[in-house]
Amino acid sequence: MSSTDTPQTGSDRRKRSDARRNAQTLLDAAAAVFARAGVDAPVREIAAEAGVGMGTVYRHFPTRPDLVVAVFRHQVDALAATPTSASGEDLETPYAVLRSWVARFTDFLVTKHGLAEALHSDQAGYESLHAEFVDRLVPVLDQLLRAAVDAGQIRADVRPLDLMIAIGNLCIGAGTFPGYRARHMVDVLLAGLAHGAPGSTDGDEPRTRTGA
Repeated sequence: MSSTDTPQTGSDRRKRSDARRNAQTLLDAAAAVFARAGVDAPVREIAAEAGVGMGTVYRHFPTRPDLVVAVFRHQVDALAATPTSASGEDLETPYAVLRSWVARFTDFLVTKHGLAEALHSDQAGYESLHAEFVDRLVPVLDQLLRAAVDAGQIRADVRPLDLMIAIGNLCIGAGTFPGYRARHMVDVLLAGLAHGAPGSTDGDEPRTRTGA
């Protein structure tokens, strides 16, 4: 150990742990505010949601693009984890797990629609983030669909990428039309997948076990 190296103390570890928790709290708060009010929501609203001062927000995320991209990655990480309900409770059926995950995915997409504007001219950065979220989340949605199909709860001819695109299209109006209920419309779409809904037309290609 050199003379400039110092042992890591318990206090140092606690400070780093506290800093990580504070950052996670800010990201959760920002995600909620962005889903409710868009990525241009005032920093003071995010700080109030997190229960911290505005200086804390700027200390962790000096610029709005820094915060927006961090929220984007935070949401993708959460969606890519083992799907559970937002409250952490166990869900009874694969269809219920699918609905819970899609509701959180919908909130994510509402936030994502403001990402390009927040990044301004960084089109390459935006496209990279978009590709990352597709690569990571399509397999998760495929897993959820397979489970619900195997349980006999939804129709079997829907591919994960097709459903993901359909959900995205239903979310577009959230940033344009006041009062538009993206979650409600996506739930209507999911109800159409439920077992007993009209089957596919003759021209539909059945969903296979290989996924998207």
